[in-house]
Amino acid sequence: MSFSYNTKNELCRLDSENVCCAVAECYGVLMFCNTFSVREIRIITGNQVLGRRLIDTFLKAFGVKFDIAPNSEKTGKQAYIITDSAKLSRIFETFGISPESLLAHHVNLGVLEEDCCRRSFIRGAFLAGGAITDPEKSYHLELVTDHFNVSRETYSLLLEMGFYPKETSRSGNYIIYFKQSAAIEDFLTLIGASIHAMEIMSAKIEKDMRNSVNRKVNCDTANVMKIVDASVGHINAIEAIEAAGALETLPEKLRQTAKLRVSNPELSIKELAEISEPPVTKSCLNHRLRKLAEISRSL
Repeated sequence: MSFSYNTKNELCRLDSENVCCAVAECYGVLMFCNTFSVREIRIITGNQVLGRRLIDTFLKAFGVKFDIAPNSEKTGKQAYIITDSAKLSRIFETFGISPESLLAHHVNLGVLEEDCCRRSFIRGAFLAGGAITDPEKSYHLELVTDHFNVSRETYSLLLEMGFYPKETSRSGNYIIYFKQSAAIEDFLTLIGASIHAMEIMSAKIEKDMRNSVNRKVNCDTANVMKIVDASVGHINAIEAIEAAGALETLPEKLRQTAKLRVSNPELSIKELAEISEPPVTKSCLNHRLRKLAEISRSL
């Protein structure tokens, strides 16, 4: 199962705090579901756990049952439908909406006066129109609705709750989204998916550790390559001096340095300086190696 699917399953295990919160959650579901009109409510989902929650929550919020509720043993996407006019009228009245004068949906904040109801509304919006990517791949959470006003008013509601999402549109739908891991963690914690919020946090820590290790390995590899390149250059110069028969004519300190370099090609200049007899500074040894390179070029 996907990370998004499992996150919704965690939310579906939560108990509705009270009737007003059940109403608010259903409100969020309806504003972000497939169809919410004066003729029909249609919620399509392939998540059976969410389907069972819809049945229970609608009964608690409005005292109504779905006219079509699929067999829970079936798999794949299924539609939960209400077409009965009396049931639809009861639902619309609960939200303070007059079906006869409805031109476009708006979020009635009067239904969401309490903080718990606002959380429930956002939870319902995520259950019906939300998606989240696997944090091992990327950080992205979105809420999708085909109602422009609902998207704008939900965006404003999130701002009031301390969130700073972004907005876009795609294929005739309006999208509110987050791409920062910390914001997604806070969002999931707010709506009750604290376990999956922790999973995002853990994934981020692991990803940061891997990146840190990779950076260190890359840095170490670069340093090793620098040492190898420098060592090859030194040894080539020394071999050129030796081939010209000039190595034994050099001062004692330069001969010692040449032999030390050839005997320890894998060591850095600092490490060579430390094993010199007697030990010398890195600057001193580096000066001697440059002198050998100059002699090599002059031959």
